[in-house]
Amino acid sequence: MLNTSNETRLPVHAQVLDWLARQQQAMQDLLQKVVNIESGSRNEAGVTAVAHALAERLQAAGVPVQFEPVPGYGVLLHAQVNPAEGTDTGGAPIILMGHMDTVFPDGTVAKRPYREEAGRAYGPGVADMKSGLVLNVFVAEALARCGGLKAPLHLFFSCDEEVGSPATRDLIMARVRGARAVFNAEPGRVSGNVVTSRKGSMVVEFEVQGVAAHAGINHAAGASAIDALARKTLALHALTDTATGITCNVGVVQGGIVPNMVAPHARAEVDLRFTADTNPDDLLERVRTIVEEESVPRTQGRITTTRRSLPMKPTPDYLLALYQQGARSLGFEVQGEFTGGAADSGLTASVGVPTLCATGPVGGHPHTEREYCELSTFVPRAQAVALAVLAHP
Repeated sequence: MLNTSNETRLPVHAQVLDWLARQQQAMQDLLQKVVNIESGSRNEAGVTAVAHALAERLQAAGVPVQFEPVPGYGVLLHAQVNPAEGTDTGGAPIILMGHMDTVFPDGTVAKRPYREEAGRAYGPGVADMKSGLVLNVFVAEALARCGGLKAPLHLFFSCDEEVGSPATRDLIMARVRGARAVFNAEPGRVSGNVVTSRKGSMVVEFEVQGVAAHAGINHAAGASAIDALARKTLALHALTDTATGITCNVGVVQGGIVPNMVAPHARAEVDLRFTADTNPDDLLERVRTIVEEESVPRTQGRITTTRRSLPMKPTPDYLLALYQQGARSLGFEVQGEFTGGAADSGLTASVGVPTLCATGPVGGHPHTEREYCELSTFVPRAQAVALAVLAHP
């Protein structure tokens, strides 16, 4: 315990709320520090630097931190706050989750570093989800200082979520299995709501081989891989079915060598989203049929890579109600909503752990240069998470 004499005269819940209410500037300072660290997926050094910046705050509050190396991606951050002696210190934990990687390439911070304007913070990853990481750190510190836990509280921050958690998905599911609950600090919706279910996602990379030929002298001898890719793109986009919740987007294309050559090669990356009612294996086979079809004579297509994120099954009513009860006591209303974005909360829900997502500060325009975090939501949403943790049976 790190209580001050003034804090100890208050009930535990009030101590936690009071301490967090005084942390607004400290939260913003830590947010600025981690946003200004480049930590795009696969930037091992950057992700590791973010982990150490967060750990420094936790360790100063007496919270032990461990790093688990993930070659090619950085580290996982593990931290634990135990309940008071005499309670269930070794029991099933409540887990505060997040990811330290962003979608932005190296050099983005130099172009548009952290800044604050009109009550909002801007910068790469400021909402998705460095503000959520900071919120979780301060919730853990508040509970370490003030106590009141009935069960262990774990922090678990991953390093490759933005590319589908290829290196950590099994680690995440193993780590959370049997937990009491997971609060995943993705950004709160623009509406202020939390997320109670999500789509799953699948990224498919494929390539098309064609036949090279001089585009002016011997055009008919060639077989354009770009032509074939364009036809496949139209067929793939036709898989979009709003009635069933399936969307398909060919978001990256590359191909050809020079303009006066019939393109011998092309490649693309496809993003698919789907609900828990969709069989992802069947969806992948539909994609494979399109990719492998000879859409232009003498061309061949093949899938080279696939990555999946699981849909997030609906949050149990009781867990949402715990969060809502705390929020209401703080003076704001919040509802649960469905979103098409995928997240690691799909992994935790898939192993049967009650999961609530988007418990971070409210933010908007993630994955763009307009991404922002509403700074006024930092403290109340941290308080709401803390109250939900304290109230959880």
